[in-house]
Amino acid sequence: MTKRLPRLLRQCLTLGLWLWALAAHAAGAPPDTVLLRRQTADPLLRGYTYALEPFGAGPADPARADALWRAGRFRPGPTNDRPLNLGFRHQRLWLRVVVRNTLPDRTRFVWSFYCFLDSAVLYRADAADRLRRLAGASARAVARDRVFPARSLSLPLTLAPNETAVLYARLDDFAGALYVPTDLTTAEDFLAWEATYLTEWHWVWLLGFYAFSAVFNVLLFGFLRDRIHLWYALYVGLSMLFLLMEDGLAALVLPAWAHRAAWAVGQYNVLLLAAAVGLRILQLFVGHRAEWPRLYKAGQWLSATAAGFALVYATLFPLALAGGGSAAAALNFTREALLVLTAAYAIWALAAGARSPRRRAAARTYALAYACFFGGAALFWLIHAGWRNSILVRPNELAWGLVLEMLLLNALLAGRFRTALRQAARLRIRDLHRRNALSERLIAAQEAEREKLGQELHDALGPGLLAVQLALRGRAVRAAVAPDPAAAEAVARASTVAADLHTEVRALSHGWQPADLPREGLAGALGALVAALNLRDQPHVQTHFDHDLGPLPAAVQLAAYRIGAELLHNAVRHAHATTVVVQLLRFPDHLLLMVEDDGRGFAPAGATRAGLGLRSVRARAAYVGGTVEIDSSGRGTVVTVQLPAAAAVPTTEVVL
Repeated sequence: MTKRLPRLLRQCLTLGLWLWALAAHAAGAPPDTVLLRRQTADPLLRGYTYALEPFGAGPADPARADALWRAGRFRPGPTNDRPLNLGFRHQRLWLRVVVRNTLPDRTRFVWSFYCFLDSAVLYRADAADRLRRLAGASARAVARDRVFPARSLSLPLTLAPNETAVLYARLDDFAGALYVPTDLTTAEDFLAWEATYLTEWHWVWLLGFYAFSAVFNVLLFGFLRDRIHLWYALYVGLSMLFLLMEDGLAALVLPAWAHRAAWAVGQYNVLLLAAAVGLRILQLFVGHRAEWPRLYKAGQWLSATAAGFALVYATLFPLALAGGGSAAAALNFTREALLVLTAAYAIWALAAGARSPRRRAAARTYALAYACFFGGAALFWLIHAGWRNSILVRPNELAWGLVLEMLLLNALLAGRFRTALRQAARLRIRDLHRRNALSERLIAAQEAEREKLGQELHDALGPGLLAVQLALRGRAVRAAVAPDPAAAEAVARASTVAADLHTEVRALSHGWQPADLPREGLAGALGALVAALNLRDQPHVQTHFDHDLGPLPAAVQLAAYRIGAELLHNAVRHAHATTVVVQLLRFPDHLLLMVEDDGRGFAPAGATRAGLGLRSVRARAAYVGGTVEIDSSGRGTVVTVQLPAAAAVPTTEVVL
């Protein structure tokens, strides 16, 4: 026991000395002094005070801020885990804090502000209590052009070991919303935090999802030419730009000109543009134009007004600032009113759609998607208005509400895409049926006209030519021209021409007025045509028909007869052939018609630049689902036509 006592006394003495040193150190620090360490346990700065003054109070003079401090006009900042949020205030904000460097080395610190500020300037009191400027920056500049390159406005200062400094920060935000998350930490600690910010706050995959959603809808527009997909891609782009500006990421990813243009329009005006585009999407999706024309026009007017205001804001706002703070405040108030009006109109329009039997399903499904965005935007706007100053999720409720809305809207638009494909398929099938019906009527009219012409040739011109031929060969004509050999020779020639014309007319009449196909069959009809053509001296037409062609649809028989007649006439008139062979061969699933001649043929290019006859052959074959092949590489020409055993009207396959 006696041996343990000295050790216990030594431990108590050591503990007492340590507590005394700690108390002495605490006594040396004023109550409002913030002790700066290597790493900040709390991400927000605590222990500062703040004061407001009107923008029109004169030039930004730090001496006046110090006078406000000495007059007791500064108020303590938040002492909880929430940032300073003053809501809509068109005033200059001064922050004051006393800091001490507790680190053993000379250290560089940064006072960072994670919000948009037109300007932020850091001042430090010297030994004579005069405030001198240390650094300044503006959120309108891209990160690389700032005094400390970062997404936030970071103002650097350097402190020696155990050095105490009185700091003032002047913050100007002419947009009218004073929400100021801020911290003051070492530069190393700040850079380590920024290095992991994109992943820890989920920005990497959130931005990837936004970009994918926009590109996906651009591709859908390329397929459908439906403007709603372009509006949606624009809506996603504007919403993503707003979130980038809100978190300062725009200063890192946008080029300088785009960053300046975005901030000239204004962060909350970008959100207003997104809301205006959202109204167009809502109207197109629910279909207001047909059923509620007045409601549709009101939405058109509101979206156009919101978009126009957002675009002219960049021109009017600098003039309003030059004219005084009240004009700028009026513009900002108008912006907030338009934001509230767009949200109110969307709710009104969805409620109207939900009451309509025709639009109820579309309105309700879209309302579910809109509720996600509206809920996140409402919570975000409450922070913007100063009525709450904490976020529930990282990075903020609006970003997650936008994700949920996009998931639902992408599903809805994909369903709209599928419905549009089905409607397009039905229209195409209807159009094909209409064109097929027109083709059938056209072919029927052609057949009736051919039959009529064939009947006229057979009944009128044929007997007339036969009478002329008989008259020229009659006894009276021979007796009259017998004394004159030249006249006798001319009559003989005329008789021959009349005979040839009679044969030609007979062949044409058989070609245009075929035998009764259902009764005589395809072989009988083509045989009668060949017999008529063989009345001529040349060419000689030979036939080879299968004994049993089997049952063939009327459309296939008529197509085969017309094709055969056309090919035979081409061989007789143009090929200068001596022999023509016609074959009809029946296979289980198709009929083969071949016409071969030993004429002069034609160049291979002629098959593609064929005349009306061959074009008609191809058209008739294609109509019943057949094919045509022409071979004129050797002596003569071989035309092979393959027709299905059952008529097949061509259609377009539609895959849903």
